[in-house]
Amino acid sequence: MTRLAALCLASLACPAALWAQEPVPRVAVMSAFAPEWGMLVDALEGAESQSANGVSFVTGRLAGQDVVLFLSGISMVNAAMTTQLALDTFDISAIVFSGIAGGVDPSLHIGDVVVAGQWGSYLEALLARETEDGYMQLPFVPTDFPNYGMIFPKSVEVMREGIEAPERKFWFEADPGLLATAETVAAEVEFESCAAEDDCLSAPPEVVVGGNGVSGMAFLDNADFREYVFDTFDAQVVDMESAAVAQVAWANQVPFIAFRSLSDLAGGGEGENEMGTFFALAAANSATLVTAFLAAME
Repeated sequence: MTRLAALCLASLACPAALWAQEPVPRVAVMSAFAPEWGMLVDALEGAESQSANGVSFVTGRLAGQDVVLFLSGISMVNAAMTTQLALDTFDISAIVFSGIAGGVDPSLHIGDVVVAGQWGSYLEALLARETEDGYMQLPFVPTDFPNYGMIFPKSVEVMREGIEAPERKFWFEADPGLLATAETVAAEVEFESCAAEDDCLSAPPEVVVGGNGVSGMAFLDNADFREYVFDTFDAQVVDMESAAVAQVAWANQVPFIAFRSLSDLAGGGEGENEMGTFFALAAANSATLVTAFLAAME
């Protein structure tokens, strides 16, 4: 019986569909907002919907796997809350995130898909006071990376079952086995290159497996800060959810992986932000790779 089911039985406060269901191990496939998951929902076999705490969950089979699809909502807090809710409601065997993101690595292009090997919350930070001698760090707030003005990024203290005391941690790793599967299928997938007849990518989309991704509570559309993020964290990609999901997965000891297709260059592109033009194409490329990934999972 799941933890939420047990609470429901005790309080009689949850829908009968939740506490009466037989637990089926499922892969959680999540996206931040609706345009990112349309292709995945459309491909779902035997779809059934239910809700918990206002969040809609759709169960069924996708690419041969028993799955539960849901939206995290945009932002770190939304992502953390909905991930934990899914873990408490269903028997989750792995967590897979599919969505769009901003490109940080200048060698990458819109449409590319990044499957980062680890994720960090780059805006978890000390905001330092400014003095005549520069920005003042605090001895009781240890920081881990070079600063950007008053912003001094830092790790967080975390706990989970099996460790005796909190540990400071910045990077939360994707599951090595899931990364290996992603690398295997990446070479076999063909992606879309045009959002419309006149809106085509400058280069065929590629997949990058491994490296670093960062997440935070801000939409990044600034070239100078983008350069800082690349130089400081050696990051390929930036978004607003994945690191939060990775941390919740780590705390619950559930395998995690995120597929993020670049819809814009986080302020590094010429002219206006490109997300409005390419987000649908980027979301479809991520969903295409995720579908192939699920089919290859053991």
